[in-house]
Amino acid sequence: MPGILCAIRGGPSSQSTITTSIQLARDIGETIYFLYVVNLDFLSRSTSSKTNHISQEMEEMGEFILLGAQEQATEKNVSSEGVIRDGQVADEIISYCEELDPSYVVLGRPQEEQEDNLLSNERLKAFTDRITDICQASVILSS
Repeated sequence: MPGILCAIRGGPSSQSTITTSIQLARDIGETIYFLYVVNLDFLSRSTSSKTNHISQEMEEMGEFILLGAQEQATEKNVSSEGVIRDGQVADEIISYCEELDPSYVVLGRPQEEQEDNLLSNERLKAFTDRITDICQASVILSS
């Protein structure tokens, strides 16, 4: 199934990624599949009994973020769907890419000044190469 996989995490940093995927979808006439991944690894060191509650809250936040992205696509007459996955972000992007078989994968580029980036530019390059090798999709990095 051709389409555009667009991985987002919400907030202002995802806006250029959403905009890039919408413009690409308008240009080529394909559906966008917005992907939000809930990763609760930070809770593995916690003994809190609220882990299930936090997971549910993060999924609800993801649904809200996806609805916002889909609304932007709809405003531009672009078809889109939203998907939430649980797990390691990179692994879930690859897994969904294998299932979806998109033509393109749109990812955000890490901002240099942020210390909490999951992907350095070097790791991002290795990850995009992995997507290309495994999924045969063209990767577009938004700014």
